[in-house]
Amino acid sequence: MNRLLFTSLGFLAILAGGLLTMRLVAQTPQSPPKDAAPPAPDYQISSPHTHDNLTIFLVTGEDKLKGKKFLTLQEALEQKKVIVHETSNVNQLTIENLSPNEEIFIQSGEIVKGGKQDRLLSLDLIVSPGSGQVPISSFCVEHGRWVKRGNEAFDKFAACPDIAASNDLRLASKYKKAQGEVWQKVTEVQGKLSMNAAAPVQAKESASSLQLTLEHKKVQESIDGYMKALADLPKDQKDAIGYVMAINGKVVCADVYSSRDLFLKLWPKMVKACAVEAFSELQKDKKFTPATVDAVKAFIADSEKGKAKNEDVNKRVRLTTVDSKDNVLFETRDNDQPSAVLHKNYLKK
Repeated sequence: MNRLLFTSLGFLAILAGGLLTMRLVAQTPQSPPKDAAPPAPDYQISSPHTHDNLTIFLVTGEDKLKGKKFLTLQEALEQKKVIVHETSNVNQLTIENLSPNEEIFIQSGEIVKGGKQDRLLSLDLIVSPGSGQVPISSFCVEHGRWVKRGNEAFDKFAACPDIAASNDLRLASKYKKAQGEVWQKVTEVQGKLSMNAAAPVQAKESASSLQLTLEHKKVQESIDGYMKALADLPKDQKDAIGYVMAINGKVVCADVYSSRDLFLKLWPKMVKACAVEAFSELQKDKKFTPATVDAVKAFIADSEKGKAKNEDVNKRVRLTTVDSKDNVLFETRDNDQPSAVLHKNYLKK
């Protein structure tokens, strides 16, 4: 009787142990086989294109918003389809889309000129037709002026062909959101450009204006070689949807779009900003190891592994910030087109 009881208890223990093992196995995630291929990226990186210390890698891939059209801020301002209103608040302006049927895309880092002082617009934004006045975050890039400048409008802003031309400035405005640091980075950029151009590049009308510095004849002459070598790159690459920039052999930033049309419209501003930044960081006769495609892929992969935070900029735009130790990624999603990330902006910290 005792032998039968012990035998039965032993069998039940084995059965229970087996069931527990089966349950644990079922709950434990299974690792993919070591030889399994990684998921294929939805983009490719081109061979490098280099002029002096600036290297551009084109990002190629599918146009996920084919047929979707946006006006850029510069287009809309030139066509008088948008008004950027001065609010007398340094860190916030309002934008009004006057078009009855066209949408406007504003890219972070774009500069508007005039008002009480030139501003840098710090976030991506989509402005719907007939929007009324929509607020947008801004930072002053002209320290000290608070009066009308020449014949410029005092209550609104004009178009200009420039965007933030310094990675440190982009981080100060978009990541750190610090006005004092924005002013500091503007001064640093002006100093570096003056040193490499061997002449002052501040404008007499307003020495602190970043925009007037970017328009300065000496700066334009200094970046001419970069522009001639690199400005037409996307035209020759029919599936280009973005770019990665490296300066002095180090990967600095990238911008990738779901719309090729939008990328091509913004490219003239982007390549000019790349050229200005490269010239400001030029160290003559100093050799460096060129950046590679593998370095670009590592930069993008690391940027996408950080901690993600979502926020709604407005009803139309959702911003995801992916923050890693060395890089930060900003993803702009159009809530009307949620299947594709409209713009990815990668920055090296």
